[in-house]
Amino acid sequence: MSSSSSLSLKFVVLFSLSLAGAASLTTGATATFLFPRKPRTKASYTLSPTTRPKATVSDLLSLLGPPPQAESVNSQVARDLRSCFKFLVPYNQTVPARRSLRSKLSLSRNRSGKEIDELILSPPAPVLELARLAVDSGADPGAIHRTLDPTIIPVPDVEGSNEDRCELTRTPYGRRFVNEGLNSYLEFLFEIIVERGPSVGLHVSLSRYDFFHGHLFLAKESGRLGILFHAKEYPAYDKELFPCNMGYCQVGSNVPYDDSMNLRNILWLAPLPSSSSNAWLAPGVLVVLDAHPEGIIFQDLIPEYVNFARTLYEEDFGEVVLDVNYLNVGAEAPKFQIFIC
Repeated sequence: MSSSSSLSLKFVVLFSLSLAGAASLTTGATATFLFPRKPRTKASYTLSPTTRPKATVSDLLSLLGPPPQAESVNSQVARDLRSCFKFLVPYNQTVPARRSLRSKLSLSRNRSGKEIDELILSPPAPVLELARLAVDSGADPGAIHRTLDPTIIPVPDVEGSNEDRCELTRTPYGRRFVNEGLNSYLEFLFEIIVERGPSVGLHVSLSRYDFFHGHLFLAKESGRLGILFHAKEYPAYDKELFPCNMGYCQVGSNVPYDDSMNLRNILWLAPLPSSSSNAWLAPGVLVVLDAHPEGIIFQDLIPEYVNFARTLYEEDFGEVVLDVNYLNVGAEAPKFQIFIC
């Protein structure tokens, strides 16, 4: 963000619904010509000497799930994937106690590190209820859509985007969850990623060029609720380092293309409920997925045609339900709101 730190900012979070048949955007509405979604082709890299099987997104999700799922992943694939996980909250396969899973911890900014960890591992009740709805509905996107407030909210001008003819969201309007606790929790996720990112080498800012959106999905097979966040969305054009014209939304970007692009994919997973009982099978997760060129995520999970941008695609993780946008609309006092588009 190029504005002076003395200027106060106001952020709004907007959700956009993912309609059946709609294209999944990763680089923004004005940049789809640069990195279009293409049919997958066989990877061109050479397998390791031990000829391990190719890793899948399903393997990645299994490693972050209950122990039986994690143990089902090929041992070498598991080892290589784990080497690319940079956790923003200490990872623990142990399911928190029932009392902890009913947590009502405050989402205020006066939080201790332990409270932040707890809010990821065992979120407040509204998040747990949404996570259980996702599984109990058979991973039905409509069940999640019905928890949204029907009120339509126009997408505001974001940091001069209208003047640049930049369209950041899938649609020109958005909505919010009826339950304000859900909206607040999504704001919390954005803020914690920014706050804790430097601990793993991820330095991002809440701006329309860098970090402002994620894609809420229901995982394949399990129905687990998750969000794949994308940072470093519009790197500045550089004829040597990043000679890519990404359209109107790139104009004015001060985001450098450097090794931090390897860390642009951030994954949040809600706790996983059992489909046959009231039990919880796995706690919540918040992890940066390191896509450095020597790693298995880059080699196996990043499509070759988009490896320059290090993009993991949300539809590979499951059924995409909606887009979560955290937008700076400018104001005298900082305020963060969610837009769902």
